[in-house]
Amino acid sequence: MKILLIGASGTIGQAVAKALATDHEVIAANYSGEGFKVDIGNPESIRALLARVGKVDAIVSTAGLANFSPLSEFTDADYQLALNNKLMGQINLMRLGREYLNQDGSVTLTSGVLSREPMPGSGVISMANGALESYVKASALELDAIRFNVVAPVFVKETMAMMGMDTEGGLSADDTAKAYLAAVTGAMHGQTLDAPDYV
Repeated sequence: MKILLIGASGTIGQAVAKALATDHEVIAANYSGEGFKVDIGNPESIRALLARVGKVDAIVSTAGLANFSPLSEFTDADYQLALNNKLMGQINLMRLGREYLNQDGSVTLTSGVLSREPMPGSGVISMANGALESYVKASALELDAIRFNVVAPVFVKETMAMMGMDTEGGLSADDTAKAYLAAVTGAMHGQTLDAPDYV
């Protein structure tokens, strides 16, 4: 398969690229770094990327920005970032990208465990993650030519270690990538794939 991977230079993205590249052609796209350039917060940037890449069999996103902050300190900009990037940025990958998918293609987005297991400071991230999961479930009812799913990672051990956190409750990026591989190669549709279930 020919797979467009957005966020390929991130911690999870690199692991997903490695997992997919064993049997598939992976086209990397990033906000910065190697590969095609794209800003998922800008629909025109997504359109330009899709026009350059052309037809693919799958689109996978491990991208999406949103900030941690105490609820009382969230600014208008914090909410807009989560809505425009983490939420609509990924939704637009399906909205705009479905025309570039080959028959029986798939789109896989990224939410996260904070949709159902929030923590202090996760307000806008939990909001975006929960909205993504609901959107995928509802949209799948009207999509019959493509499969549409979302992966919900838990905290990634490599990121936790970088932040000086205890990695005990985390999952490695390589193990997290197994859920994305399942979403791309499996038959599920309208599902939230919890990453620990695929280890």
